[in-house]
Amino acid sequence: MDVIPLKRGQIPRTAVLDRHGYIFGQKIAASLSPQFHQAIFDDLGWRWEQFRLDSADIPAFLSLLQDSRCFGASVTMPNKVAIMEHLDEMTEECREVGACNTIYFLPADDHKVGGRRRLYGTNTDVVGVRESFYQNVADPDAAFHDRPAMVIGGGGAARSAVYALQKWMRSTSIYLVNRDSAEVDALMQECKAKGYGDSLVHVATAEQAAKLEAPGAVVSCVPDFPPKTAEEKMAREVIETFLKKERKGAMLEMCYNPTPYTELGAVALREGWKVILGTEAMIWQGFEQSKLWTNLELKDLPVAKCQKTIAARLSETARL
Repeated sequence: MDVIPLKRGQIPRTAVLDRHGYIFGQKIAASLSPQFHQAIFDDLGWRWEQFRLDSADIPAFLSLLQDSRCFGASVTMPNKVAIMEHLDEMTEECREVGACNTIYFLPADDHKVGGRRRLYGTNTDVVGVRESFYQNVADPDAAFHDRPAMVIGGGGAARSAVYALQKWMRSTSIYLVNRDSAEVDALMQECKAKGYGDSLVHVATAEQAAKLEAPGAVVSCVPDFPPKTAEEKMAREVIETFLKKERKGAMLEMCYNPTPYTELGAVALREGWKVILGTEAMIWQGFEQSKLWTNLELKDLPVAKCQKTIAARLSETARL
């Protein structure tokens, strides 16, 4: 599962495999995706493998997808948006979030049209957010249904979080907290334009936060760095104001590299919140990908084995 720096004309060594796929992006050496999916393939007894392709060369990548033995690909930064114009079809969540993280083929339609295979794109990150909560919170009605939610950050992960909270998790409104107000404005405009942003509220000060109802579901989509600038310190003050409110809920800490045990997660734990590690989002979006690639249902996949694989990998990383 070494990283392959993709060069035009360079093809991974796939001859010994029955099927193969890719994770396509840059700075992917630490990605847990290949280990996760390999646990599934090994359990099934399939000679499949996912290769890391460290590249932003989309034409070369598209050429690799045309191999009939390719089952699909994970797509990560910086390619999630750029790949979309090359898709033949995309799911609603892919289109509305504005990013594709998964390419797959339909068995009944996996034939060449105009000399090529049809490419289907989706965004399983939104499923990862949703299932992180529903698989780890015993009573969603008590914890976050029909309550406000909060998203921390303003990038691509924040868009996926907003979509999941609004579409599937019964959030009454969604507070947006971020150090960069311009990013928040852009996020709000994009979500409103796509029909799921009317309940978004930019919370910019602790005073504003103090007057608002406590959120039930919180998704943190920012790196694990201590606040240094005035804007970062203000955002942290807003977050802590919400976390200190009497009524608690559950927080998904999306950051898991280099460790899922973050400073903000520790703050939430001290304040009495249930904290869900970011590896949960990776695991559940990964199962959604695997369902598309293997054409199996979740009940047919080795859920416990995959969870143990990721836990062991995290333990190994912590010892380094």
